[in-house]
Amino acid sequence: MRISHEVWNNPELSLHEEISSEIHLRELREAGFTIVSTGTSGIPTAFIAEWTQGEGGPKIGFLPEYDALPGLGNAAEPRQTPGPGGVEVGHGCGHNMLGAGCTGAAFALKKMMIDGGHPGTIRVYGCAAEETEGAKVYMARDGLFNDLDACLAWHPGPMNATGLLRTAAADMLRVRYKGRTAHAGVDPWEGRSALKGAELFGTGVQFMREHLKPTTRLHYVYTDGGGAPNVIPDTAEIFIMIRDQDRDEVNTVTEWVKDVARGSATSTQTEVAIDHFFGLHDLLPNETLVNQIHAHMSALPLEWTEEEQGFAKACQREMGLAEAGLMPNIMPILPEITTGGGTDVGDVSYNTPTALFALATMPIGVGLHTWPVTACGGMTIGDKGSIYSAIVMAGVGYDLMTDPDLRKAARADFERRKAGRPYVSPLAESRLRPDGIPPHLLLRDGSDELGVEFVKADEILKARP
Repeated sequence: MRISHEVWNNPELSLHEEISSEIHLRELREAGFTIVSTGTSGIPTAFIAEWTQGEGGPKIGFLPEYDALPGLGNAAEPRQTPGPGGVEVGHGCGHNMLGAGCTGAAFALKKMMIDGGHPGTIRVYGCAAEETEGAKVYMARDGLFNDLDACLAWHPGPMNATGLLRTAAADMLRVRYKGRTAHAGVDPWEGRSALKGAELFGTGVQFMREHLKPTTRLHYVYTDGGGAPNVIPDTAEIFIMIRDQDRDEVNTVTEWVKDVARGSATSTQTEVAIDHFFGLHDLLPNETLVNQIHAHMSALPLEWTEEEQGFAKACQREMGLAEAGLMPNIMPILPEITTGGGTDVGDVSYNTPTALFALATMPIGVGLHTWPVTACGGMTIGDKGSIYSAIVMAGVGYDLMTDPDLRKAARADFERRKAGRPYVSPLAESRLRPDGIPPHLLLRDGSDELGVEFVKADEILKARP
């Protein structure tokens, strides 16, 4: 609970999680874990910690997240009211609880292994920036999950459930148009409007929709459209996301979108630059792990107090929802379905057997990325989510550590679903790190790249006469 509350009280946006990552690192060091790397895969607020006992043995990973969201700061009260840091940033996706549960599971599993004298390795991946350009995708490209026997994670939700859920694969592109400015009233023929290129691109995307599969999602925003109507805009930009049920489908649609972008530039006599800056895989389910997780979930002492149910119903009342409170039961195993949302856990799942589950940390009917999630995450409802999730993951982790047949079955299911397809990172080779890393953190990206630049500049200055 200490981790969850400290992170909740210090909410930080993606790639800015200085305090949050250090909270996890502090607790891991004190628990006897070795910090294998910080600034992992070029991301300053990502890390890997590890604990090993004996020779050889299985390797099990956990995936704590800890970034927050803009505009969702809220007190631990059943109404919209500013939190400790105001409303600017808050844990409206529950990553304070998610991270605490994963790191707590590693601690519990360590104790169980010591008590049983079992060999093995527990690895904790500090998964920065899940909400934007998730660290897991960069870590997967670097092969950091390849030697695991399995990886476990959970997510706060309005339900207690696990199953063969598939999340969507996705690509993210910035489409930038460059034109030529001119006076829009006096001599517009001298200009070439970058905005018109962007608008025609948007129109082209709309004309694609009739021919797309029902699983495809295309959504975009204009991030630059000029500054004044009487000046022909010479720059314009669209940020577009492409989602589909798997990487193959996303790749196909992405190439079509790029063709539309290039065609729009030709039609408007502008230039276009396409920055394919991020992507992620769909989540590959694992039936063996799902069944094991569900068995442990079903044994939870899942109980809500009258005060907690009252808090949840008050949140629902504030949102105009039915006052159903918190889910009191564990749902049956969900069948294989694909959702429209995505997660960078998908890239982990294509490199090692991986499983996810959800536990109720918010009222029934409440969606993620809303103020009640932040509110519940700062009080006992969120505390129970962290504790219950740690119990489940530690239990499943212990089963995997001590049961070679279970590991074998999980691996067989993984290989069957992957069907021999090699993992191909959705990241461009030239993409070294996510955008938006604060400049003062670049020295912590694990490469010392910025430091080298400063040293070279200093040497040049000293060499001048």
